[in-house]
Amino acid sequence: MRGEQLNILLIDDEASMRHMLRLTLEREHYRVTEVANGPAALTLLATETFDLVLCDIRMPGLDGLSLLRELRERSLTPTVIMMSAYGSIETALECMKNGAYDYISKPFKPDEVLLTLKKAEERLRLQDENRKLATALSHCQGSATRPLLVFRSPVMQQVTAMVEKLAASHVPVLISGETGTGKELIARALHSGSPRAAGPFIAVNCSAIPAGLMESELFGHARGSFTGADRHHDGLFTAASGGTLFLDEIGELPLALQPKLLRVLQEGEVLRIGETKPRRVDVRIVAATVKNLHDEVARGTFREDLYYRLAVTEVRLPALRERREDIGPLAEHFLHHIATRENRPPPRLTAEAITRLRKYDWPGNIRELENFVEKMIVFSPGDCIDAADLPWDAQLRGAGSVSEYSLKVAVARLEEEYIGKALHATGGNRTHAAELLEISLRNLQYKIKEYGI
Repeated sequence: MRGEQLNILLIDDEASMRHMLRLTLEREHYRVTEVANGPAALTLLATETFDLVLCDIRMPGLDGLSLLRELRERSLTPTVIMMSAYGSIETALECMKNGAYDYISKPFKPDEVLLTLKKAEERLRLQDENRKLATALSHCQGSATRPLLVFRSPVMQQVTAMVEKLAASHVPVLISGETGTGKELIARALHSGSPRAAGPFIAVNCSAIPAGLMESELFGHARGSFTGADRHHDGLFTAASGGTLFLDEIGELPLALQPKLLRVLQEGEVLRIGETKPRRVDVRIVAATVKNLHDEVARGTFREDLYYRLAVTEVRLPALRERREDIGPLAEHFLHHIATRENRPPPRLTAEAITRLRKYDWPGNIRELENFVEKMIVFSPGDCIDAADLPWDAQLRGAGSVSEYSLKVAVARLEEEYIGKALHATGGNRTHAAELLEISLRNLQYKIKEYGI
């Protein structure tokens, strides 16, 4: 989103102030419409779309705060920046509570207005990108049967492109990645995009079933086959026939059961405990692991032939720290989802808050981020969440983590801080910022993209 594309509504009862702001904004290629009072602004906002609204607080008749409340009642949601010569912390807080994005105290310099607009513009750009996420790929449409994959990073674009191709086949798939990276979500995407989508999707965590019960749970048993087997039990492979069976934490499958799983993969048959005749099943197996199964094969805890049969195709999910571009969209997605569940309007997440979230390594990956957003909503009940409102604790600040002692990480943080300062000092002018930093413009542009500034 570029500055010349933004349409700004300017509301101020002082003609001289409107004239000064119009000149300032039009020099930066913004489109400006000006009105002198609140009622005229409401009439325009009801019929026209504006990206940003610059509004004075002290106006005769309908003042700025009353205008904000009226906009909320009419479900009109432009990004509003308030202005006042009678500024106070209480006034600013009241504006934020009623839906304003930011607040500027008069008198102000033109650069202050432009810097605030740039911040708002970045927020609008993020919101615009987030709206496009759900339609990026056909299989990324969220519904009761089709999971929503939220991303904008190139690495996840490659993953989802691979998933789209694999979904149409019947071959086994092995999904690898750290805890919390979304392996089950990818498995569901494979199922929902496949010809088996109308069939069952059954997920089982191999580490959560006691070893003594696992054979019965997976493959079934005949009545009387062991003490307590008072009825027939089909097992999960039979239950998933015609669909997909997702075996999470496949590395925890006992070695003694691995030949039976290999038989299912090779022959499409299961043998229930207490029976001698195998039964046919039509099931696609998708497995997932946090372990390195190559290492497990070398240790003798996982069969080599089973590994190569499972890993006909392997999808590796990157850790969240490897796809930092996705942290903002994911946080926004969780904000809307959790706030809706809690029956409250979703709060706005500022660009500064997203930048802060992106600096953390998230060792628990997407699951940790989702839990943190839930905490964020509880401890930040306002309409807007800024970096200062984030409920960081000692663990989340990274105390004692490996990154705290990494010279590479420290240098990157210092670079990001100085680039931010230079851009702030130059009002966002990258050429001048590069001169201050004594680096080339091309190098600066690369680092801005790298750090997500």
